[in-house]
Amino acid sequence: MIKFEGFDFVPNGVCAPKDFLASGIHVGIKANSSPDKKDLALIYSRKPCTAAAVYTQNQVKGAPIAICKQNLQNKTAQAVIVNSGNANTCNADGEQKAQMMCDLAAEALGIDPKDVIVSSTGVIGKIMPIEPIQQHIKELAAALNEHGNTDAAEAIMTTDTVSKEVAVTFDLGGVPCTIGGMAKGSGMIHPNMATMLCFITTDVAIKPDLLQSALTRVVDDTFNMVSIDGDTSTNDTCAIMASGTAGNPIIDTMNGPEFQKFVDGLYIVLMNLSRKIAADGEGATKLLECTVSGAVNIQNAKRIAKGVITSTLFKCAMFGEDANWGRILCAIGYSQADLNIDQVEVILYSKAGSILVCQHGSGVAFSEELAAEILKEDEIKIIVNLKDGDGEAIAWGCDLTYDYVKINGDYRT
Repeated sequence: MIKFEGFDFVPNGVCAPKDFLASGIHVGIKANSSPDKKDLALIYSRKPCTAAAVYTQNQVKGAPIAICKQNLQNKTAQAVIVNSGNANTCNADGEQKAQMMCDLAAEALGIDPKDVIVSSTGVIGKIMPIEPIQQHIKELAAALNEHGNTDAAEAIMTTDTVSKEVAVTFDLGGVPCTIGGMAKGSGMIHPNMATMLCFITTDVAIKPDLLQSALTRVVDDTFNMVSIDGDTSTNDTCAIMASGTAGNPIIDTMNGPEFQKFVDGLYIVLMNLSRKIAADGEGATKLLECTVSGAVNIQNAKRIAKGVITSTLFKCAMFGEDANWGRILCAIGYSQADLNIDQVEVILYSKAGSILVCQHGSGVAFSEELAAEILKEDEIKIIVNLKDGDGEAIAWGCDLTYDYVKINGDYRT
C-alpha cells in the first residue's frame, strides 16, 4: 500500500475507528452457494453518526439505492446491512425487499430503520430472497464484534478473489483519529462512481455537508479513476459514517488545515482500495497505473489517464507483455483532451526498470528485450508527460485476459 507522511496504517478495517463493530455470515442468499461463502454483512456504530454517500451514475439503479437515498436525507446513520449473491435490481418488489432489510437490521439492533444504510451486489434481475435474511438477522447482529471487519469484507465479495480493507490513523489538533474502509469490486467496473461497493467508518467529528463534500471530492480522484472493463454497474454505492467519538474539535469549515487533513486521510484509504480493486479485476494478472502530467488542466489529465486505462487494445497488450505503445497514443488521441501530440512523452515502468517508448509524439528506438522484462511484472506504470501545463491525474486498471471472458461467459450459471 502507498503511505503518506503523518498517516499510519492500522489493522481492523471498518472496526479500526472507535465504537464500530462488524460481522459477516453465510445465510444462503444465492441458491446452492457454498456454506463457506459469507454473503451478509453488518456494520454498526454504538452511537448515531453523521453520514454521506455517492452512487452509480448508471440510469438503471439497484433498488437499495432508492431506499439509501431516502434514509440519508437526514444525513445520519448508525448501521449498514449489505448482501452479496443478488443485486436486487430490476425487480418489481426490489424497494420493498430493500426496506425490509433495513427494518430487520433496525429491529435486531434496536435502532430506527431510517438510520440503516442498505446495499446489495450480485446477479441483476433475479428476485431477492428475503427469507434467509429474516432467518439469520439475529445471528448476524449477535456476531457483531470489534474484530468482525474481515468477516464483513468477505461477505460482500462476488467475483473478487481477495477481500479489500484499509485503515489509517492520524492526528487532528493533537487528537488521534482513524478512518477505516472496506470495498468489493472485480468486474462491471468503469469510471463515474461505477466500481464497487465501499463502506467507510471514521471517529472524526465533522459537519454533515463537509463530510459529503470530502467524500465526493475524494471519490472523484480515486474510485472514479478506476476501470476494469468499461461497464458501469447499477448498484455502486460508497457510504461513510462519522461517529465523532475521537473527540477532535468538530470540523466545521473547509478553510482550515483540519478539513484538508481529513480529506488526505480519506484519500489514502480510498486510493489504496482503488488499487486493490484494479489489481483484483476479473481474470487480471497485472495492476496498471497511468500517471499523466503536464496537461493543460486536471480535467484533461483525467480524461487522458482514463482513456489509456480503459483501452481494450492496450489492456490486451499488457496481458501479452507487448510494449505496443502505439495503442497508448491512440487512446490519448481519442480521449478528446486538449493537447499537442507533438510534445507527448511515454515511459513504461515497473520494478524491473523503465523504458522510454515515445518522445515528441513519435516512437524511439528501445530494447524489446528490456521492455518484455518490465512488462512481466505484476504492477506496470504508464507515465505520460504532455509538457503542456500543470494538470496531473492518476488512473488505475488491469490487463484483459482469457479468464475475464470465462468468468463473464457463465456468470449466472
